[in-house]
Amino acid sequence: MTELLDRLRDLQVSSLCDADKTLPVVDPAIRALVPDVTMAGPAVTVSCVDDHLPMFAALRAAAAGSVLVVAGAGGHRAVSGELFATEARRRGLAGIVVDGLVRDLRGLRTIGLPVFARGTCPASGTTLDPGTVDEPVSFGGIVVSPGDLVCGDDDGLLIAPPDRLAEIVDTAEGIEAAERALVSAMRNDHELHALTTVDKHVAALRRGEESSLAFLV
Repeated sequence: MTELLDRLRDLQVSSLCDADKTLPVVDPAIRALVPDVTMAGPAVTVSCVDDHLPMFAALRAAAAGSVLVVAGAGGHRAVSGELFATEARRRGLAGIVVDGLVRDLRGLRTIGLPVFARGTCPASGTTLDPGTVDEPVSFGGIVVSPGDLVCGDDDGLLIAPPDRLAEIVDTAEGIEAAERALVSAMRNDHELHALTTVDKHVAALRRGEESSLAFLV
């Protein structure tokens, strides 16, 4: 698992999506609030709807390297902020992702821990729900189970079982290598169209034939 996570952290989430277009992508409204971050880790799930008390239980249950997956859809109050992010950083967590709202954006940016959410709200909720940790939750349009792998960067979040990501990590690495070669060639004044099969691909589609776009590098 450690090797897989290391490889995932070196990849863009978009490359994983290109390697398997059926992978479950989280609602893009849940976005990175701290820029220029890359994250990969197993999910520790918790539900927090306008009540942030469950975050205490989730933090205590989360091992270093894990990602808190906070199901708070439908809530209108912040369920996480600077204090929870500081404790998550102290415990060595990989990040916090919230299907809902957070606060203390200035502090979150200073801490630098990857944090994803639908947005911010200065008002927090109640502290009445002791919380339930590590049960399947609905998060950003998909069902997340404890131990699923959470991959995130500035483009968004992808969450899937480890075996699904292990199956496509080689392909994703190949895609990134090819794209690096394309970018290098274009910087040396080679036209993008000539570096792909786009003309043959379009012609085949217009003839009603099956075809796929390919790189020539």
